[in-house]
Amino acid sequence: MRRTRILFSAVATAALAGASITTLPHTAKAADDEYYPTSCGNNVRICTEVDDSLHAFGHYVGHDEPSVLFDSNTPGSGNHMRYQLTLPKEPAGAYSNAKSYSRQLVPTYWFGMAMCDTESFPEQSHTCTPDSDGNIVDPAVKGSYRNAPGAAYMEMQFYPPGFAPQFADISCDAHKWCAALTIDSLSEDPIKGTQLNDTCIDKIGGSIEYVNFAYITLSGNPLGPPNPLQFDFINSGNPRTVPGRASNDTLFMNQGDKITLTMGDTAHGLQVLVDDTTSGQSGSMTASAANGFGQIVYKPTGTGCSMRPYDFHPMFSTSSPDTRVLWAAHTYNVAMDAEIGHFDFCTHIDADTGQCDGLEGISGRVPGTVSDREPADGDDFACFSAAQALDPTVTANYCAYSNVPGFDGTSYQRYWPDGSTSKPTSILFSSPRTGNSLNTAYPQFSFEADLPRVEAPDSGGACDRSTGANCVNPPITDDGTPAAFYPYFSTVTSGGACRWGVGDTLPNTVSNYGGDSQYGPLLQSTYWAFGGKGAPVQRYNNFNSGVLTNNC
Repeated sequence: MRRTRILFSAVATAALAGASITTLPHTAKAADDEYYPTSCGNNVRICTEVDDSLHAFGHYVGHDEPSVLFDSNTPGSGNHMRYQLTLPKEPAGAYSNAKSYSRQLVPTYWFGMAMCDTESFPEQSHTCTPDSDGNIVDPAVKGSYRNAPGAAYMEMQFYPPGFAPQFADISCDAHKWCAALTIDSLSEDPIKGTQLNDTCIDKIGGSIEYVNFAYITLSGNPLGPPNPLQFDFINSGNPRTVPGRASNDTLFMNQGDKITLTMGDTAHGLQVLVDDTTSGQSGSMTASAANGFGQIVYKPTGTGCSMRPYDFHPMFSTSSPDTRVLWAAHTYNVAMDAEIGHFDFCTHIDADTGQCDGLEGISGRVPGTVSDREPADGDDFACFSAAQALDPTVTANYCAYSNVPGFDGTSYQRYWPDGSTSKPTSILFSSPRTGNSLNTAYPQFSFEADLPRVEAPDSGGACDRSTGANCVNPPITDDGTPAAFYPYFSTVTSGGACRWGVGDTLPNTVSNYGGDSQYGPLLQSTYWAFGGKGAPVQRYNNFNSGVLTNNC
């Protein structure tokens, strides 16, 4: 079955977007293909990591995702919760290479939840009862695939400011944060070993993993159709004011603003409410058919490609290690994630390919870091010049493709928050609260990092996911040495309340849970073997701390 590999190239500027992306064609793909921002074959920064990249894409696609997972057996904890957030602040003054910035650490911080999608993996049933633990399936049990409900994964994503704009890179504004509701689906039947037909794959961007994407807006209306078949780059994908649009409806948030994030099911799908209690503005989005959200109808043969309007509802009642999405590398349901490994400096960019052809790596000018400048390598794609940044003071060229298997970008250096004024502040977030009054705590949590998945041979690493051999934390760089740094979660006191942060040693730390060792030992998980007629296969995709008591 044909696969495509689409790489980034920032070689042109667009009047509306400030930058555009063209594609480097794979031999099985026509050279004049469009760029599809909602396809995970070419926009891996917004996509959920799959367990089996080789069958899904024909090559490795993914990224490093240290996460904290929250567990509760309270009914509703899997589909209705509230967080309190404080957005990071960037260092004061004009951009300087002697400082570090949020975009150099993450393309997004996100808060996630498992969702029903009856046209998604494993394609065995067109029924998924929303908000029900009856959807729990154990692939280790013989015949468990029969009537297994289809699953998607929702990520409520927050995007840092200043650098090249969506959908070329990830920023929405020179100085402000924005956010989007994204839902990932996988059009694959692992039991029969079939996938969505090639014609339809082309129409939704060249990938069987695709995304419904909608910015959080002041009105609650999407800027354009969120579904991948009708996604409109000029409207759906552009958060800024454009000609013909009366006003900018996107919710923009200032650095340091305090946010109340509420997510819960409604009669017509998951609703996200983002209340900026600092500015007084509020935004929302409901993952409903009325708002243009939709499924891609699963047709493994022929050439048909159709979108069915769909209300996306949360999948489970509670949140536990059993309520996971069975095609995802991670084991999470309710989770917070710091997606890392999508930034590295570049001294010169090839104007034709958008690939770094100079030196990659940091200069060592940020306190606590060491220069690692060296000739660019195979992970230095999707590169942007300083001129493409939304913040006109930015003077750095950089590449946004995954640092796998290099593990040498800024995410793996001491660029992270530590209280220094030359670095951004950490995002701070409460543990979620659930229950009728949204004040019931989640009594347990765990830390999880998908390092074994991103260290595997299909990504250029040496981790044997069947045995766990050569799967390590911190990861090994392409120079053969451990990464200089790996970020970790801590609890801190903030305004008299307990909050989680991520980075280096943070001000007012209560506990860092062992620092980068907090992610624990290897975790073995069970999946269905592709084309195995329901046969289980066990893999090590994560380090996991095991369930811990949540006192925050």
